[in-house]
Amino acid sequence: MYPELFKIPFTDLTIKSYGLVMVIGFLAAVSVIRRLSKNITPAPQLITNAALYALIAGVVGSRLFYVIHHFNQFKGDFFSIFAIWKGGLELLGGVLLAIAVIIFYMKHHKLPIRHYLDILAIGLLLALAFGRMGCFLNGCCFGKPTNLPWAVRFPYHSPTNVHSPAYSSQAHPDIRRDRSEPQLKLPDDFFGYTDKNGSWYSGLKPYEYLTPEQKDMVDNGQYRCLRVHPAQLYSSANAFLCCLLLYLFWRRSQKAEKSKNKGKLFVGPGCTFGLMFIIYGVTRFLLEFVRDDNPFEFDSITISQNIGIAMIILGAALMIIFQKKKTHVPES
Repeated sequence: MYPELFKIPFTDLTIKSYGLVMVIGFLAAVSVIRRLSKNITPAPQLITNAALYALIAGVVGSRLFYVIHHFNQFKGDFFSIFAIWKGGLELLGGVLLAIAVIIFYMKHHKLPIRHYLDILAIGLLLALAFGRMGCFLNGCCFGKPTNLPWAVRFPYHSPTNVHSPAYSSQAHPDIRRDRSEPQLKLPDDFFGYTDKNGSWYSGLKPYEYLTPEQKDMVDNGQYRCLRVHPAQLYSSANAFLCCLLLYLFWRRSQKAEKSKNKGKLFVGPGCTFGLMFIIYGVTRFLLEFVRDDNPFEFDSITISQNIGIAMIILGAALMIIFQKKKTHVPES
């Protein structure tokens, strides 16, 4: 776990791994989008501007989705909603709001929306692939316990002395996931402590409050974090694969458009964008089965799985609509 990579000299500011990886993913996505859209844009700067607006919308949407999803954490402390530097982002919310902002932007500038949406879909999945690497470094979006050879083990705490999400989850019952007993049963003396201000807390002790023997047990002994699926890396690999599939599908559409071959199925502008919802909806639904962080909410499945089902339906509808819609080939 490396939620913070390093501290900026002469300041109290740190570089967050999640934020840095998101920026790298954003730059990679912008580069790909600019390259693929060079034949349909009258001004490449419009693409860059749209990407910047999408980045802002992505951060806002990710935070908003997290706040809605974990609203109980913010009751009684409204201003903590804006403390984004403390963590708490959900990529799916960011993607949805970014798409909405880009559609509005393109419509305002009278750009060929469906052509851009196809390219945007490829860029979004590329950015998502990098974003999930940030999740791995941050320790969020963790997987279920497993004995597979490639399983990973998160520490008791991060370098910032905050409990790792995976360890904290395993050390407590989780009624929201129908788990009445902790997965990792710790002795009672691992819970309850008085902080430096004299306040009593009944939760899991910070690492610095453990005895040397307890530290050895959580670092090397019987109370180490259980090995879990590297669900974040599964998600990253999935996003890279989906990005490649969308690119190949987009190339097929481009060839059909240039040859004016309208007989092929689902080659109309916008179909690649619709396909993004389908393949991401399906894979996200399946990946949730190896994750252990999101609570069950509706119909005994997670909110992300419910959204995944909605994305599949939306994507299928978009592909059918865009296939039937008349194509306007943009000028080079």
